[in-house]
Amino acid sequence: MFRKITARELADRQDTGTEDYTLIDTRPEDSYGSWRVEGAVNVPFGPAEVLDEDKSGEIDALAGGTEILTICGKGATSTRLASELDANGFEDIAVLTDGMRAWNALYETAEVETTSEDLFITQFQRRAKGCLSYLVGSHSASEAVVVDPTRHTDQYITTAAEHGVEITHVLDTHVHADHLSGGRDLAARLGVPYHLGERATERDLGYEFTPLADGETIAVGDVEIETLFAPGHTSETAAYRVGEEAVLTGDSLFLDSVGRTELEFGEDEAEQGARMQYEALHGTLLELPKELTVLPGHVTVNADGTYANASPGELVGAPLGEVHERLDLADLAEEEFVERMVENVPEKPDNYETVIAINRGTESAENTAEATTLETGANNCAA
Repeated sequence: MFRKITARELADRQDTGTEDYTLIDTRPEDSYGSWRVEGAVNVPFGPAEVLDEDKSGEIDALAGGTEILTICGKGATSTRLASELDANGFEDIAVLTDGMRAWNALYETAEVETTSEDLFITQFQRRAKGCLSYLVGSHSASEAVVVDPTRHTDQYITTAAEHGVEITHVLDTHVHADHLSGGRDLAARLGVPYHLGERATERDLGYEFTPLADGETIAVGDVEIETLFAPGHTSETAAYRVGEEAVLTGDSLFLDSVGRTELEFGEDEAEQGARMQYEALHGTLLELPKELTVLPGHVTVNADGTYANASPGELVGAPLGEVHERLDLADLAEEEFVERMVENVPEKPDNYETVIAINRGTESAENTAEATTLETGANNCAA
């Protein structure tokens, strides 16, 4: 008889380096190829398929006597395969409950080192998609703000309570294209202001928010969080400087790239966004003190499930000076930068047009299942 394991249990086994299992991904080859759990091997298996001798032999060879874990999109075909394996004499089999849907809702946290004993910054990492969000708080003032929350909002409230602080403001750096923001829901749930940069007033949003002007600040204890306009990825993108400690850059600046510029502007006006991005990079972000820790809105998750610049649970952040040194785009002249941004366009995030519409407030997800489906896949927000 096969058993079930949770996404958390699988993640813990990955993180401890345990290699006494074989993870079989039953999804179609194209789904597996674009986005998967680290270490998974692909054995496509249909919902009504029967385990034949060839596929049985293939799995037996892959497993090499280790425990077999199965995974699929929602848990259906992986359960079917586990049942067939059990019926054919295989032992030590487990199914990942809810499959990639559960993996997509798994989070880690990392703490940012600061020079202040009073200030804390917690980074939330959405393990499968690489979305990053933040809780910035003051112990002495017992208050905090949340930046770029995802729709799984309980974690921010729980973490704030663990620190003994109250969330007083919720901020988004921009209208996201790869995942559904939890900003409005979290702010409404807590009865606190929801903020976007002032230029978001020009995007015909279907809800009210409290705009932040360029240079406007929000105090958290003795630390000022300063709004910095950094358009390019979107027309309203803002970064948030946390005193002399860090800058939360959203999708304007990553550790290895900058934000792509055609998701809002479209292919025809991508050049306009690229020029805005160049100005934001050279006129604002790279002019900040080099010691500030860059805390981006995403980490690149490779197709094989690995992180490009860290490991899950390890801080995704680096001093601005280091980011500048390794960012080859930063040293390009404007025309070459624009050409690179316009011509080297990566694959778009899944369902990005619908995700943008929901985050603009002009559409809504009918239920949690639809929201989960819309967010399936890699973030793909970097240029």
